[in-house]
Amino acid sequence: MAGGGSVASLEKEEGDTSIMLDLTFIRNHPDVVKEAARLKNNTLDIDYLLEVDRQALALQRQVEEGRAEQNQISKRVQQAGKDKELREQLIAGAKELAAQIKALEPRLKALEEERQQLLYYVPNIPDPSAPIGKDESDNVPFKYWGEKPNFDFEPLDHYALMQKLDVVDIERAVKVAGARSYALKGDAARLELALMNFALDRVSRKGFTPLIVPAMARDFAFIGNGQFPKGRDQVYALEGEDLFLVGTAEVSITGMYKDEILKAEELPLTFVGYCPCFRKEAGTYGKDTRGVFRIHQFSKVEQYVICKADHAESVRWHEQLLANSEELVQALELPYRVVNVCTGDMGDGKVGMYDLECWLPSEGRYRETHSCSYFHDWQARRVNMRYRDEDGKVKFVHTLNNTAIASPRILLPLFEIHQQADGSVRIPAALRPFMGGQEYIRPKEKVRI
Repeated sequence: MAGGGSVASLEKEEGDTSIMLDLTFIRNHPDVVKEAARLKNNTLDIDYLLEVDRQALALQRQVEEGRAEQNQISKRVQQAGKDKELREQLIAGAKELAAQIKALEPRLKALEEERQQLLYYVPNIPDPSAPIGKDESDNVPFKYWGEKPNFDFEPLDHYALMQKLDVVDIERAVKVAGARSYALKGDAARLELALMNFALDRVSRKGFTPLIVPAMARDFAFIGNGQFPKGRDQVYALEGEDLFLVGTAEVSITGMYKDEILKAEELPLTFVGYCPCFRKEAGTYGKDTRGVFRIHQFSKVEQYVICKADHAESVRWHEQLLANSEELVQALELPYRVVNVCTGDMGDGKVGMYDLECWLPSEGRYRETHSCSYFHDWQARRVNMRYRDEDGKVKFVHTLNNTAIASPRILLPLFEIHQQADGSVRIPAALRPFMGGQEYIRPKEKVRI
């Protein structure tokens, strides 16, 4: 689905193999960047950014010219020899010039800092194949897999099923941690761990390196990933420390390669990373409150790729990551569809994005369980992640990420699709090796001694 007519032409014009959303690109293509902002519902004032940039450049030139003049005066002082009067005149002029430069420096620093903060909000250029739209209602389905179940009994939703099987306790979890908290019990707890192991195992067999990464990261990792400054309201901060709880292993992996220059022969780097994840769910009051669809803490296995700065290679990896997720969901025997995410729903950093949505019988609709994105060098620039190509030229890498499995969200379709007339839930064959061969989830009998 992903393509690149205008993307490729911009790359060619800039003489590079990556979309150059640095200041040079923005200065040379303000209308392209403004259009990207419009398509992505981004309210950044590009003209204001460019005005701040112009002021910063003018002041920088003034400071540099003053320092160059200082150097010339210093040489003239040395050349003045024993001419005391001339030396004193030159030294007095140097002091006055130094004072002028010193007075300009705070303003220059303030302008440079403001420019940098504005640059964090500049969106990436979406691929021409991405549908143009305002929100998720404009996403375009292009693939369907599996048959929706036809029950010959009255099916239950995931929460009723889990309560009946005594595998979830929301009330007591809320007592401990507040709203949108949950505790998995019994076979649901085992099932979540089985799902994480299943995803790690399947994807690592494809040559991806398994990682268990920190669930906490510093500010720079969130900036690099693109979640700061715009998404700061969704992230839990650890008071008194420069640490925040991550919502995906992607944040930690992006941060791990900050300021590194990789070798061309090392690429691509492919990871499948696990960590506990946290999200405030700010702005979702009253939305998806039943059960465990939208919660504050969850477990996720994430696919992550670092590759060369080549659009075609990014597109190939984008398709491969999607195929990996589809393989996992097909093994779980869950009907799904894949949508091409529109410009207004994909987020600032993404060039292209797919969502994989599983069928949820209780709601009679598909719900998003996986997302798959590629960024070109947008993230890499933010953390200064580069590589030296075969010709010795240093370039920014391209990055991609994709959900392998996120739980408990995946438990919703898993329980609902595989429920049986007797109230049990069938465990898909692919998961049974990770559940000790168990085939069904049924109410547990009391342990007695």
